[in-house]
Amino acid sequence: MLKIVSILLVFSLSVFADAFENGMQAVNKGDYKIAVKWFKKAAKQEIPEAQYNLGLIYYNGLGVAQNYKEAAKWFRLLAKQGYANAQYNLGVMYRDGLGVAKNYKETVKWFGLAAKQKLPQAQYNLGVMYQDGLGVAKNYKETVKWFRLAANQGYSNAQLNLGIMYYLGQGVQQNKIEAYNWLLKAAKQGDVNAQKAIDILCKESPWACQK
Repeated sequence: MLKIVSILLVFSLSVFADAFENGMQAVNKGDYKIAVKWFKKAAKQEIPEAQYNLGLIYYNGLGVAQNYKEAAKWFRLLAKQGYANAQYNLGVMYRDGLGVAKNYKETVKWFGLAAKQKLPQAQYNLGVMYQDGLGVAKNYKETVKWFRLAANQGYSNAQLNLGIMYYLGQGVQQNKIEAYNWLLKAAKQGDVNAQKAIDILCKESPWACQK
């Protein structure tokens, strides 16, 4: 489930800031129907967090009927303003065909914009698009580039998959020691698949796993 944003960055007029705060109070009480009312009031005055939260509410069906088209509308509004989380979410919707026609080129576009703002999940998923050749030509070097950027931010999926790229020698020269190092980082975050990969690697090449 996508999470509600609670930080208000832009105050237009105090009455609309109050509307946003009232919406957040309703969220904290679990009363999403009231939250929608207040967020819509604040969204009309272009308070971005209110607009974004409306997208999340419609995406998750909280206090309203789940409506991906409505969610996409609000995410798009914020995405065009450079809001990284909205850009990423819109990319997900294009990837999965939720509220919009499935379009991998659009996915790459929006993931790319969010990735340039250093959003780790966008960086990682952009890497996956290059890995699978979805919306772009398959390019393992680009995959490694984006996995590495996300992995350096501590994103465990990226650490796991960067380790696998080193293990397989895809997009980089094969290096089982590097593979082990990245897999270990992911495993320390509780990634079960990373631990399974470590077990295979260390059984196959125990020298790579020496500290």
